[in-house]
Amino acid sequence: MNRTAALALIAALVTASFPALARDERLMFPVEAALRTAAAQDKLDKGVRLYFGGQKHPKPAANLGEWATNKKTNAFNKSDQEACEWVFLSAVLELQERARKQGGDAVINIKSNYKNTETNSSTEYMCGAGNIMAGVALKGTVVKLGAKK
Repeated sequence: MNRTAALALIAALVTASFPALARDERLMFPVEAALRTAAAQDKLDKGVRLYFGGQKHPKPAANLGEWATNKKTNAFNKSDQEACEWVFLSAVLELQERARKQGGDAVINIKSNYKNTETNSSTEYMCGAGNIMAGVALKGTVVKLGAKK
């Protein structure tokens, strides 16, 4: 095989394999499992409560606005679930930080919004998993909850 033919063959193989390298699966994982990881237990702010989807919550005394996150993480050499739980935690921590900045003490109606596809669930979140990156996008409403009775 001459050099030109060999280069053409290599180029064809690389081009044909590229779609396999560009994996972008949309996966659903349990919220509860991600919130129970050791990292989540260590980092979550217990003073800013989280309510996913239609979970019941106390009536808000003040609505401080809807906020969005869009986080990515390196997924290399991690299982999809491990990478997704890590990036989910990063997105939730960002929502909690926004709540603190706005004077809120909870984020309600949290839903996935990966690539602008809303998924409203009280038990699962959507994660985009690829070969080298994983991403989670969340939206939630920051509130100040009413006084406890």
